[in-house]
Amino acid sequence: MLDVRDLAFGFGTRRVGSGITFSLARGETLAVLGGNGAGKTTLFRTLLGLLPPQAGSLSVGGVALPELTPSERARRLAYVPQQHVPAFGFSVLEAVLMGRASLVGTFARPGSDDYRAAHGALATLRIDALAQRPVTEISGGERQLVMIARALAQQAAVLVLDEPTASLDFGNRARVLGEIDRLRESGMTILFSTHEPDQALAHADRALLLADGRMLALDRVERALTAENIERLYRTPVRLVRIDNRRYACVPAA
Repeated sequence: MLDVRDLAFGFGTRRVGSGITFSLARGETLAVLGGNGAGKTTLFRTLLGLLPPQAGSLSVGGVALPELTPSERARRLAYVPQQHVPAFGFSVLEAVLMGRASLVGTFARPGSDDYRAAHGALATLRIDALAQRPVTEISGGERQLVMIARALAQQAAVLVLDEPTASLDFGNRARVLGEIDRLRESGMTILFSTHEPDQALAHADRALLLADGRMLALDRVERALTAENIERLYRTPVRLVRIDNRRYACVPAA
């Protein structure tokens, strides 16, 4: 679905990272981890076509990303940003309908297929009861689910989430991660970034560790996220504590 080869990325002539190579298969979930300033968001903006690659190649579904128009990119890659602070009180349904923009003509109104896709996305995330609520009057966790629903309404092949639980409280964080798990189990292709090794270990198939814009590791989560690699990534000693057969918790060694 997504193929990245020796990618270099940055802003203008300023290079943020280089040497990034990975492939994301259909139905696979990849977590990207790195400290503040490691280049995660800049990498994601490049993968989405919002920034041009400085070197290397990048393709989606076998087509080079620079050859795609913005509408064509939106039909292949859906994006959920770190935070969304709405400036206007659109209804939740209207906000989700905006995910259909690449499929609706410039001067056209959303049609029955668009409304069907929007209602389906709300139902998938079990927030259809919020459809008529203003997005300015719902909680941060609910708003993040609305942004995921908007991305689902695009019906793109790949879902990209940039730190989807940033600034959420414990309950809303669990709710968002639970819905990501449901999408993962349905066979959706997902790429997300996080600062939390626990999230990657519990909710991803593979992990890419990014340090100073370069790959520190890329492997199955249990092989990439060793205590040694996490210590190198965040420059602090840690311990991995087994919770059960599937889950680990990462805690400071002190």
